[in-house]
Amino acid sequence: MYLGELAPKNLRGALGVVPQLFITIGILVAQIFGLRSILANQQGWPILLGVTGIPAALQLLLLPFFPESPRYLLVQKKDPTAAKRALQRLRGWDDVDTEMEEIEQEAEAERAAGFISVVKLFRMRALRWQVISVVILMGGQQLSGVNAIYYYADQIYRGAGVNADHVQYVTAGTGAVNVVVTVLAVFVVELLGRRSLLLLGFSICFAACCVLTAALVLQDTIAWMPYLSITCVISYVVGHALGPSPIPALFITEIFLQSSRASAFMVGGSVHWLSNFTVGLVFPFIQEGLGAYSFIIFAAICLLTTVYTFLVVPETKAKTFMEINRIFAKMNKVSEVHPEKEELTELPPFAGEQ
Repeated sequence: MYLGELAPKNLRGALGVVPQLFITIGILVAQIFGLRSILANQQGWPILLGVTGIPAALQLLLLPFFPESPRYLLVQKKDPTAAKRALQRLRGWDDVDTEMEEIEQEAEAERAAGFISVVKLFRMRALRWQVISVVILMGGQQLSGVNAIYYYADQIYRGAGVNADHVQYVTAGTGAVNVVVTVLAVFVVELLGRRSLLLLGFSICFAACCVLTAALVLQDTIAWMPYLSITCVISYVVGHALGPSPIPALFITEIFLQSSRASAFMVGGSVHWLSNFTVGLVFPFIQEGLGAYSFIIFAAICLLTTVYTFLVVPETKAKTFMEINRIFAKMNKVSEVHPEKEELTELPPFAGEQ
């Protein structure tokens, strides 16, 4: 949210994906340090546990020197002087009048809104499709089975003949693929757009889950099926890293204005972790009950999320927050950012027509 508010329009997507990049780097570093030959042993585990405090300590030292969000200063604190000063510090030059005008338009539109709580967020017709989109995309991100894939990966690797002692290295290699593809997403998100990456990513995950199911069913009858299973796991990781992993959080920043953005992130974060918890809790039972057919459930969720994205989610690339808000105002059939009674008469256009 912070990076999205700071970023210029042409770099907002790339900067919005960077946090996911560092998450994948953190996962890879943990996988490397967690190798039994390095720190995952009797002597090294206290060090492995303590290393996690280093990033937290760096944040505590560096965050006080970061500038406050110009949008927060102008829209919520009503301090244009401080907002302009923060924007000049961020950009490195004095001429920020164009961006200040865009932020002032948002401030003018939200002048009567005040802070929008989570409860109010669900009640406002003007934010209906935004909230639905957040719930579906954040839920789809986790319920698409990304954690189940990692949970099942070791068994797939062993089934393909990978030595049990070497599975940890293959897992670390999968983590490296995740990092490389997320780096690619940083560079292509402004070229292809958010909507395209979501469609591409969820489609790849859907196909990978379907083929993986067939490969698991046939792995005892066809000799090369275990290798196809490994290919499906890597393909799934690639697809998820392109869109479902980095884009939903970026999307929340872009489709809500300042007064409702914090509450929207609370909703998105809650859906994210509840979905994550649900998969972790339920998947072992699904695996026990359905066996090789477990991933059909995740394939269905990937397909449904892809269909929703295609039909509803608009492209937000290269648009200001106010331009994006006007798109959703039409979808919600309201004529203002925070309307009271007035409604539009025309139906919302399909996402592909935005």
